[in-house]
Amino acid sequence: MNTPSRRRFLQLSGASALLALAPASLAAPATPPVPAFGRKGAARLRLSLAAYSFREFFPVMRGKPNTKVPPGRGIDMERFADYCLEQGCDGAELTSYFFSEETDAYLLGLRRYCFLRGLPISGTAIGNNFSHPPGPKHAAEIETTKKWIDRAALLGAPHIRVFAGVSQEWPRDQADRQVVQALEEVCDYAGRRGIFLGLENHDSIGSAATLLPMVKAVKSPWIGVNLDSGNFRTDDPYRDFAECVPYAVNVQIKVEMGRNGGRASEPADLARLVRILRDGGYQGWVALEYEAKEDPWVAVPRHLASLRALIDA
Repeated sequence: MNTPSRRRFLQLSGASALLALAPASLAAPATPPVPAFGRKGAARLRLSLAAYSFREFFPVMRGKPNTKVPPGRGIDMERFADYCLEQGCDGAELTSYFFSEETDAYLLGLRRYCFLRGLPISGTAIGNNFSHPPGPKHAAEIETTKKWIDRAALLGAPHIRVFAGVSQEWPRDQADRQVVQALEEVCDYAGRRGIFLGLENHDSIGSAATLLPMVKAVKSPWIGVNLDSGNFRTDDPYRDFAECVPYAVNVQIKVEMGRNGGRASEPADLARLVRILRDGGYQGWVALEYEAKEDPWVAVPRHLASLRALIDA
C-alpha cells in the first residue's frame, strides 16, 4: 500500500485528512476545519513568565529530585509566583515539570496561594509524545494528558501546552495521523473541562507549513497553537510566527531565535514580535520563556522590563 507523504498529509485539513489516511472504520462524518478564532476588537497582550525559565533552580524535575540546584538558590512554585508579582507580571505559567507534588491538595493549595495574591495562572505545560504507534506507550501518553487536564482544571489553568512528539518506531506520515487522532481524543476531554490545548511548534513541527495544517485537521474548538517564537527553523521565522498568530491560544517569547534548522542563537527582535502580535489582533497571554545562557536571575528581569514596555506602549 502506498503511504501518503508527510507533505501531502499536511496539505489536507479537517475530516478530509482523516478520511484520506484512516481506514474506513475510523472515518468520521465530514466537518469544517477549525478556522482562525476570529477575535474582535483591538489586540490585548497580557504578560506572563514561564517557570521553565528557572528550570535549573527547582528542586524537582519531572517528578525526580534535582540534585544540581546551586546551594541557596533554589525556588519552589510559591516563591516563583511571588517572583512574578515582584517583576510586574500579569500572570504566571506554572510548568508541570516542577511541581513538588501532583496531589489534589497541593494543586488546590497553589491555586489558593496565587488567587490570594491576585496572580492569575496563565497556563501549564506538559512533555507528552503522541507520535508513538498504537500500543501501551501511546495509551499511556493519552492517559497522562487527561490526568493533566484534570489537574489544570483543579489548578485553574485555562491552557496546557502539548507536543506532537517524535518517534523512531514508524514513518513520520503515520505518526502525524496518530497525533491528529490523539489530539481529537484529548481535546474532547479538555473541552468538557473548559481547558484549551495549545500544540507547540516543537520537535518535528518546525514551520507554520507543518504546524497549521495539523491544528486544522483536529476537529475541536479547544485546539490552538502554543506559539513559541524560538522554535521555528525556517529561513524567516518571523514570517512563520505571523502566520500562526490567528490560531494562537498562548504565546511563548524566547530572547533568541534560529533559522534553517540551526540552534536559537540569533537575538530576537522583541519589538518586532510584539508588533506582529498586535497587527495579528492577538488577545491573550504572552509568556517569557527564557532559555539563553545568561543567568536567568540577571537576565529575566531585564527582558521582562523590555516586554512590559513594548506591551504597554
